[in-house]
Amino acid sequence: MILAMEWIKTIVLGVIQGITEWLPVSSTGHLLLFDALFPLQVSSACKNLFMVLIQLGSILAVVVLYFHKLNPFSPKKSGEERRATWNLWGKILVASVPVAIVGFFLDDFIDAHLHTWGVISGALFVYGLLYVVLEKKRKQTVSVGTLDSITYREAFLIGCFQVLALVPGTSRSGSTILGAIILNFDRTVASQFSFFMAIPAMVGASLLKLVKLGYGLTTAEWLMISLGFAVAFLVSLWTIKALVSYVRNHDFSVFGWYRMALAVVVAITFSLLGR
Repeated sequence: MILAMEWIKTIVLGVIQGITEWLPVSSTGHLLLFDALFPLQVSSACKNLFMVLIQLGSILAVVVLYFHKLNPFSPKKSGEERRATWNLWGKILVASVPVAIVGFFLDDFIDAHLHTWGVISGALFVYGLLYVVLEKKRKQTVSVGTLDSITYREAFLIGCFQVLALVPGTSRSGSTILGAIILNFDRTVASQFSFFMAIPAMVGASLLKLVKLGYGLTTAEWLMISLGFAVAFLVSLWTIKALVSYVRNHDFSVFGWYRMALAVVVAITFSLLGR
């Protein structure tokens, strides 16, 4: 039987996932931090699946918000627009190849050795510092101003940056947007392409976890996962819109400062707790 407090924690975790998945601040770091302070009292298999499958709620939000843009079969699109959509999917898949290969072979190693607070706080701080530094040195003009102008080479390079997100505390959106900044992408284009790259990456990661962990959960545990999924989906709808609106007139420096501050809080908190 799952107590009422566990359902409240589930909702909070869904909110955290829905916000932090799309901001370059590390959703994994935030989820693990909350669970370390207020742990879910469920089986380890349920918790592991929960932390992965609620990400699919966030992914569903991308599909809903950008369904027309991502749908190559839309009757409202011209032949040229359909070809452009297929071309976009080609770039998304090319960008997904590096993390699919590396993640498949290193998933168990990462789970066993890198899920430590030292790694998480270090990744939060280093990438936060990079955001601040790179934004200060960023050129005024951009070389990639639309999704259509992204080349397959650039898509692959951003996919290589996505591999960095396998390290807890790095952030999938953070690493891909960081790569796009280095390649001098328009911030809105960088954010949107990062959203789209998440679809195959998160679906693949979820399927891998399902295969490894199985399906032997109780009905209550599946209901808990479903609730977290639904909350993450609803919050993600708002977060994605808010981020796209924000980056039209602002840079990513604020997220860099936030990451560095959070890294210090994490390091101090778990030093005091002796973990």
